Amino acid sequence: MNRRQFLQASAAAAVLATFAEHGYGGAPRALPEATPAKLPRWRGFNLLEKFQSASNQPFVETDFEWMAEWGFNFVRLPMDFRCWAQTPEAEFHEQTMKEIDQAVAWGKEYGVHVCLNFHRGPGYCVNLRDGEQPTLWTEASAQAQFARHWSVFAARYKSVPSRQLSFNLINEPGDITGAVYAAAMKPAIEAIRAADPHRLIIADGIRWGTQPVPELVSSGIAQSTRGYEPMLISHYEASWIFHEGPWPVPVWPIPVQLNNHLYGDAKPEFKSALVFQIECLQATPFSIRVGHVSAPAELIVKADGAIVLQKQFQPGPGAGEWKKSERSKWGGFNADYDRDYAATLPAGTREVQITVLQGDWLTFAEFRFGETIIVPGNYDWGVKQETFIVDAHGARPANPRYLHSKETLQKKMIEPWQALAAQGVGVVVGEWGAFNHTPHAVVLAWMRDCLANWRAAGFGWALWNFRGPFGLLDSNRKDITYEAFKNHKLDRQMLELLRQS
Repeated sequence: MNRRQFLQASAAAAVLATFAEHGYGGAPRALPEATPAKLPRWRGFNLLEKFQSASNQPFVETDFEWMAEWGFNFVRLPMDFRCWAQTPEAEFHEQTMKEIDQAVAWGKEYGVHVCLNFHRGPGYCVNLRDGEQPTLWTEASAQAQFARHWSVFAARYKSVPSRQLSFNLINEPGDITGAVYAAAMKPAIEAIRAADPHRLIIADGIRWGTQPVPELVSSGIAQSTRGYEPMLISHYEASWIFHEGPWPVPVWPIPVQLNNHLYGDAKPEFKSALVFQIECLQATPFSIRVGHVSAPAELIVKADGAIVLQKQFQPGPGAGEWKKSERSKWGGFNADYDRDYAATLPAGTREVQITVLQGDWLTFAEFRFGETIIVPGNYDWGVKQETFIVDAHGARPANPRYLHSKETLQKKMIEPWQALAAQGVGVVVGEWGAFNHTPHAVVLAWMRDCLANWRAAGFGWALWNFRGPFGLLDSNRKDITYEAFKNHKLDRQMLELLRQS
């Protein structure tokens, strides 16, 4: 069988017969061994043809060809189970499975490891705000269907070695415990191993892939992290990301910026005063635009120690000062206010202190000191407030330093995963990248530091995506000059940076 005949094999039986004919006993195109305890330092991309069932398309051979030509050796295929089954209980659609077969075959032909991922699996999808019912995390019926789907893939590809193919169980489990996650994954892991005892299995970390899962160490599987920190860089102006107020234009590294959270007594580990140092030569109008309020919260604003604004927020049912109020899963109410609360700072004021004295927490969208408008530049959870100096240009930290840098990424995003790797768990960065609204120079500077950190740690990675708004082809950025490449627009600077990593 020649190369063209091999690539044109479309029926599943023909593709699998080809797998057997070629044996897979030797290393295809020098792909390295891959084990749960030690993953290769793969470098590659996510391909999105089956990311959503509404846009279910065959994979594209030239993606594999160009990746291989440029020196990359990894693709992750995030897939929606509805591409091959209308419902969790339905039989699989063979044409879709043949298209996945073809991607696996192209991976062998071009020396590219293929990682199959359920981006939407029976019982869970990160994109669904209200979740799926029954839920994968706690209901046996969903876990059984999730395991059934993976068992079909395991049986179908049992002749393909793990150096060539891996299974990434479910994309980005959310805010659940490691124990709940491990219990939910157990039936699928057992089903895969029943059909193919040697298949390489990878699990995303919890909290949307950002935190390792020690509870899975004994399962003997690898784990996958993410590279989207900070979101101001990776998702700047992304329409699907909730963001209060205007986006601050990103830079890299990011100096300390005003955080939009104020915490009360219910969050003592984060509670701190926000302090503005200011020179009010005359009485000055002041206002704060309050955004989201969690449970009761008492806002206090002091000018040189004297209270000028005191407001008790009490979210509840029905109509109120809020625009929207709803019951939280803890039993109380959360509300979105989006309202300004005003005071006057006396002439001569030198310091304004803002706190949540009692209660839980709230966010703010902006402050006004006369004609000066100050907006937060940081939206991270759990950041303690500090002191800022206010002038006509805005607010700058009294103690300048970097909030996000190569070093902070190393501490937050690398070191916890290095500790996991030290326990004999392979690690890969399953997704990362920056949306096309982020300034290109900022993207490249940030990417350079991310890549250096992962190279030093020995972690492989897969950019989201290859073609599209996070990728190096047809990303539709407005601030670069593209290179024409075979009817596509190539981001040559990004390509060369990735090739050098």
